[in-house]
Amino acid sequence: MNPSFFSSPSHQQQTPGLSGFSIRVAAPNDLTQLADILAMSFHSREGFVEWVYPVLRLGIYEDLKNRLRSKAEHYICLVAELVSREEGTQNYRAHRDQRITGTVEMALRSRFPWQIPNSDYPYLSNLAVHPEYRRQGVAQQLLSNCEETAREWGFSEIYLHVLENNHAARQLYYQAGYRLQQADWNWTGWLLGQPRRLFLRKQISLS
Repeated sequence: MNPSFFSSPSHQQQTPGLSGFSIRVAAPNDLTQLADILAMSFHSREGFVEWVYPVLRLGIYEDLKNRLRSKAEHYICLVAELVSREEGTQNYRAHRDQRITGTVEMALRSRFPWQIPNSDYPYLSNLAVHPEYRRQGVAQQLLSNCEETAREWGFSEIYLHVLENNHAARQLYYQAGYRLQQADWNWTGWLLGQPRRLFLRKQISLS
């Protein structure tokens, strides 16, 4: 695999001197913060979108609430929280609603539209980090915890999609060990000039 396929301007991670991040499973009382982070990460507030942004955010909130309630055996939503290393307690940065810094979801998907034994695979989605905490290692920790969970589920591979024009995310995944499995293509995206979705795969050790 040619690394240049994932190339983008490099950046250095900056880890706070007195703070770190802890990862835990999401709880229902996290929904408001998670909806905020996901909405600001995946939707611009410029132009017309500003008017429909509250509706988009509400849709994200309700969809995530339903997934958390489903209690599916192979579904997990993780959150990253800012933790003070010095005090060993959660640091709320003066505003309680800032304690969650990022999130990611993982569930099983099937390789085929019909159920076939042994055709499922772990699939990551909705990886998002609050703008204030980006480039500080939050995404890497969330990815690492998802890989550990996939191992516990008994899988040796993990998959995700990323948009072709999202160079920062592509670089993140490449550095984490993900490689291109295939580039999804469809007529609608081509006619509308939309970026392709890249299907990435990472081999993980079961040991």
